[in-house]
This record gives sequence, structure tokens and C-alpha cells, in this order.
Amino acid sequence: MSRIRSRDTKPELLLRSALHRSGLRFTVNGPLNRELPGRPDIVLPRYGAVVFVHGCYWHRHRGCKLAYEPKTRVEWWNAKFEANIARDRLVSGRLRRLGWAVYTVWECQIRKSPEEAAGRVARKLGCG
Repeated sequence: MSRIRSRDTKPELLLRSALHRSGLRFTVNGPLNRELPGRPDIVLPRYGAVVFVHGCYWHRHRGCKLAYEPKTRVEWWNAKFEANIARDRLVSGRLRRLGWAVYTVWECQIRKSPEEAAGRVARKLGCG
């Protein structure tokens, strides 16, 4: 578990690259990112929006083959997954109350097509 990264993951890098190619400018490790609840992966200050890149396994993407059930210590893992989901909801609510638009992009969507995932974010922001 110590090798699991919390930032600069491959899906995150792919999405950031696609967003940048589509003309969107964002911050990744600025003071704003560190101050916001949940430390969003991507902050688009111009649009008042944040993007979380969620791993399908860790954040339990429903219906996704990457969100498979572990074979051992099932109760412990399920408790961990439930805590992750509860924290995601709490953080999203806090950010919305602060006036931020919150978008979640799933790992499987980025793996399939980073450009399509970036395009979806751009359309939601009203610039695509």
C-alpha cells in the first residue's frame, strides 16, 4: 500500500495533459489546491470548478470492472471503501457550499479516452 500514490497518478497526468491540450488552464499544486477541502486534483479558478480524478477501485465506481471485490479481509476493505465514499460526499458538499462546481472523472473513463473525458469536463464548464 505504501506504493499507492495520492497525486500525479497516470490517470491524473493523462487528464491534465488532455485538458491542457484543449486550452483549459488549471492549477495542480498551488496554495489554492492545498487550502480547499479534500485537496482537489485539479483546480480551474477561472471557472470556479474543481476536478477529482477517482480511482475506480478505491472510490467504488458502480458497475465498473475495476471496482472488484477483494478476496481477503473483505470486511476490513468494505469498511475502508465506505469511509472513502463518505469522505468524498462530505468533501463535495463542503466545496459546493463554498461556491465551487465539483466534477468527478473516473479512472476507467480516462483509460478509455483522455480526450473524451477532458471534453466532458470542458462542456460542463461551458467552454467546449
